Amino acid sequence: MDVRPGYKQTEVGVIPEDWEVRQFSDHFRIYAGGDVPKHSLSQIQSEIHPYPIFSNALQNNGLYGYTAARRSNASSITVTARGYLGNAEYRDQPFFPIVRLLVLEPTGQLDARYTTYAVNDRVKFSIESTGVPQLTAPQVGKYSVAAPPTEKEQRAIAAALSDVDALLDGLDRLIAKKRDLKHAAMQQLLTGQTRLPGFTGEWGVKRLGNVVQLRKERIDPRRSGFNDFCIEMEHIEQGTGCLVGHTSTTESSSLKSVFSAGDVLFGKLRAYLRKYWLADQDGVCSTEIWVLMATRSSLSPAFLFQLVNTDRFIEAASLAYGTHMPRSDWNIMRSYGIHLPPLSEQTAIAAVLSDIDAELATLEARRDKTRALKQGMMQELLTGRTRLV
Repeated sequence: MDVRPGYKQTEVGVIPEDWEVRQFSDHFRIYAGGDVPKHSLSQIQSEIHPYPIFSNALQNNGLYGYTAARRSNASSITVTARGYLGNAEYRDQPFFPIVRLLVLEPTGQLDARYTTYAVNDRVKFSIESTGVPQLTAPQVGKYSVAAPPTEKEQRAIAAALSDVDALLDGLDRLIAKKRDLKHAAMQQLLTGQTRLPGFTGEWGVKRLGNVVQLRKERIDPRRSGFNDFCIEMEHIEQGTGCLVGHTSTTESSSLKSVFSAGDVLFGKLRAYLRKYWLADQDGVCSTEIWVLMATRSSLSPAFLFQLVNTDRFIEAASLAYGTHMPRSDWNIMRSYGIHLPPLSEQTAIAAVLSDIDAELATLEARRDKTRALKQGMMQELLTGRTRLV
């Protein structure tokens, strides 16, 4: 292949002429973590247990606990070596690695933070062992990354990407805080514990089956033909009430349920997955999804949408039949009791909660764009197409 002037072809791809391909074994001391230090283990960081313990887990960056012992230095890299292989994390403080977690301590001219980004974006580890998939220190030591000639440029790249990570972390925390706010508001507003200004009077108690009907209309695509808006379980995002796509029916599609704009769709298969959506257009959906029609003289569809989102409703819907494929039982749910204010108050409550949902959607869209920006930056900076110094 032709390589444009100023660049060269290497085993890790096309890079600038002044960049080098550097093997990990030449620039890091690589070793595996050991057993959990049970003689000195705490779930809380303190003066007695100041050092974090990291394992192969991805959740919470692999944090297992805290200990009085330290085994690895700050400014090192950890790489998951069992389960999900090859995830690199930069460690900015001394720590204790366990469960064969691999540690790369710098000894040469590769900046650890830069290398962390390069490993996660540019390195694809292959599995050489049989049985349980795992990586070993000698295996990792054979891999290489492309790097600028000076640690100053490496640090500049890492700093730029770290700034984007800090922005993403801030957005994640803001989204989590907003979700907690929504959860608290739901518990208060949907039970009448907190009333919106201007509303008074007692709420009524109704059984779900008295104000909600289960739409039972079905179509067979093999007979009725094509429908270009079909919702399957995978198209409803878990826990957000949002769609992540849709499909079309074909002559080979299975039986489908019909829904109309204003119906509330609720995934009856594994109700704990929290899959629900307030339909804004007509369509068809999987028969694993309930199509709930509110009796509009007494129940607002938007209020019903918020009700099916509550912990209490999810818990009741999870009293299911079937063990391997648990499905919610309408015979149970039709007797489910709900507190209902007048329609005007239902509309006001739903509007408040919908505003929070809209704010969440805006924040999540911003986070998605920031993630895409980071991905683009890595493609430019980690290949030398864009230079910072």
